[in-house]
Amino acid sequence: MEAIVAGPERRERLTAEIMERTGIDEAMIERLVRGFYAKVREDAVLGPIFEARIRDWEPHLAQMCAFWSSVALMTGRYHGTPMAKHLPLPVDAAHFDRWLGLFEATAREICPPAAESHFVERARRIAASLELGIAGAQGVMLGNGERFRRNQAGAV
Repeated sequence: MEAIVAGPERRERLTAEIMERTGIDEAMIERLVRGFYAKVREDAVLGPIFEARIRDWEPHLAQMCAFWSSVALMTGRYHGTPMAKHLPLPVDAAHFDRWLGLFEATAREICPPAAESHFVERARRIAASLELGIAGAQGVMLGNGERFRRNQAGAV
């Protein structure tokens, strides 16, 4: 009978299993994050939103590397509040679609197929969750399959 593994040992085992299955490591996460945000900063839709809020990019990139390490590898490195950071942003479904398009293109360029799939699946869930949260904060309750548009009744 296998002993129950808890706490840090369990996390380390899960991380090792994901790394083995997908090929993802911290270096790949950093390449993905840096490549993605290079695209974001040049993007006509997303670039201005980030530029208005981020002056020093290195701390943001380090935080995003920790975030994706936690999301992709379950390392527990990130200790932030993504929803709270995104609620005040002037974004809607079109922005999330653009974000996903750039993220998926970057993952395709940088990652082998198993890693790309792993990252993209999580990115899609994150985008959907953030969009739902932002809609709710604007007084818009989305039904199954509905998307948030800033021009919806009650949204600003």
